[in-house]
Amino acid sequence: MGRLAGKTVLVTAAGQGIGRASALAMHREGARVIATDINEGLLASLAAEGPEVRVLNVRDPSAIAETAAAVGTPDVLFNCAGFVANGTILDCTEEDWAFSIDLNLTAMFRMCRTFIPGMAARGGGSIINMASVASSVIAAPNRFVYGMTKAGVIGMTKAIAADFVTKGIRCNAICPGTVDTPSLNDRMAAGGDYEAARKAFLARQPTGKLARAEDIAGLVVFLASDEAAFVTGAIHVIDGGWSNT
Repeated sequence: MGRLAGKTVLVTAAGQGIGRASALAMHREGARVIATDINEGLLASLAAEGPEVRVLNVRDPSAIAETAAAVGTPDVLFNCAGFVANGTILDCTEEDWAFSIDLNLTAMFRMCRTFIPGMAARGGGSIINMASVASSVIAAPNRFVYGMTKAGVIGMTKAIAADFVTKGIRCNAICPGTVDTPSLNDRMAAGGDYEAARKAFLARQPTGKLARAEDIAGLVVFLASDEAAFVTGAIHVIDGGWSNT
């Protein structure tokens, strides 16, 4: 029996990176995992490894409602969807601002608001929100709107935890540092000099290496499990010491 046996888990952005690693880790721990992503192609290979899959655009309120009607109330909601925008405030256009807030914050708000009533009625649940160490924890250069939205995620997480602790609902935020994911590699390649970009990311890591998606997935499993029954409203920094130097 795994640590999550008998639990139903809903994961967003499960097609790759941290979302995928977490979906697979929770499946291995015995959970019924409903893995969602906007990219149907990425979900196809994930389904072959065990999780149930469902296409979901978290920016579409009607799609969220349809998913809720189809799957019911999960025991665990892992809000992993997000976007990393590059640049300072002077690089951030009105469109960049609106998109980052919509995907990184508003979509998470809608997911939480959709599933909290069912969790409360049933007597509990675990919500895990993907934030970042680049937020209210520390500032990272050229991460203006991203850091702002992730600070908002932390605020949202703490507010939900405070409001629903008596209903048995736990809500926690995960704040990773730099994680070696397809998204990160795409951003490094987009700069025109992949090797230089990778060296720069590695240089700011006290460990001299990037995190693996699986490193973050282990924390997700813990927060989803009953082992974390007394953990709520917390910021869980997992950045290899970056914010401590």
